[in-house]
Amino acid sequence: MFETNVGPVIDDSSTAYLRPETAQQIYINFKNVIDSTSRSLPFGIAQIGKSFRNEITPRNFIFRVREFEQMELEFFVTPGEDDDWHKKWVDERLVWWVNQGIPKDKLELLHVTGDDLAHYSKSTVDIMYQFPHGLEELEGIANRTDFDLGSHTKNQKDLNIDAKVMENESSNTRLAVQNESKEWIVPYVIEPSAGVDRGVLAIINEAYTIEDLGDNKQRTLLKLKKHLSPIKAAVIPLKRNNDDLVKLAHDVKTSLQKFQIGRVVVENTGNIGKSYRKHDEIGTPLCITIDFDSLEKNTVTIRDRDSMEQRVLILIMLINIFL
Repeated sequence: MFETNVGPVIDDSSTAYLRPETAQQIYINFKNVIDSTSRSLPFGIAQIGKSFRNEITPRNFIFRVREFEQMELEFFVTPGEDDDWHKKWVDERLVWWVNQGIPKDKLELLHVTGDDLAHYSKSTVDIMYQFPHGLEELEGIANRTDFDLGSHTKNQKDLNIDAKVMENESSNTRLAVQNESKEWIVPYVIEPSAGVDRGVLAIINEAYTIEDLGDNKQRTLLKLKKHLSPIKAAVIPLKRNNDDLVKLAHDVKTSLQKFQIGRVVVENTGNIGKSYRKHDEIGTPLCITIDFDSLEKNTVTIRDRDSMEQRVLILIMLINIFL
């Protein structure tokens, strides 16, 4: 764990530790969520935030760092249903990563066994990705049983806790729910846990592409999935000094943003080729060119990032390609 000190004086009482994961806050607030939302099993609480590990050798760019962004889901289930839910979440998370642009053949499932299995875990499956530096963990999905809520709850002796937990006499909150028979049970927890930084690194590794265009020419592009692209479309007036073209470009941008499709920008450089290359490199899926036909015929030219194919659309039909 990452040790630090709190306050102006460094002594034994000032020692503190930065959190190594985000999950504990979810367990502490479990009863508040139950009381305020009237949830019944199964249900989940998701959280994203900073975590810290005192890594001895940070390496491989942003793969292994001391401060990182972590996203975790604590999914609470009825004991006895945990194995099925664990398998379901492994399958769901695998599909999710594929949907972010990572080929399935570069992902592997590793069933953690023996001494590598955490003390709190009944079963853990790691989703592994073939990074350039080797096969490494992208996400872990653990069946934590009732270890966490069982550790934090009061009245431990009155609850049928399966996990081996330390005695806790200081807790004043019962972290349990009533089943249909009005029996108090401590839920099991299925926990998908992933590092955002690692995920971004994997996605960019797959998206970053250099294409050979022939004649000793290349282009660089970022083949991000459309929902991940920071800019959804770039509107490019053919002439930067033509007021009518520039005004129409801004009008098109405003019209598209009314549909909340994401960020749309006007790229008013006056150089169509350079504008295309710029937005290829930052992953913009579509470029929309405003030319003199746009003024006379109400048409625009759409250019696709990946194929570089261009087609002409009637301006009023433009929004349909985003919906």
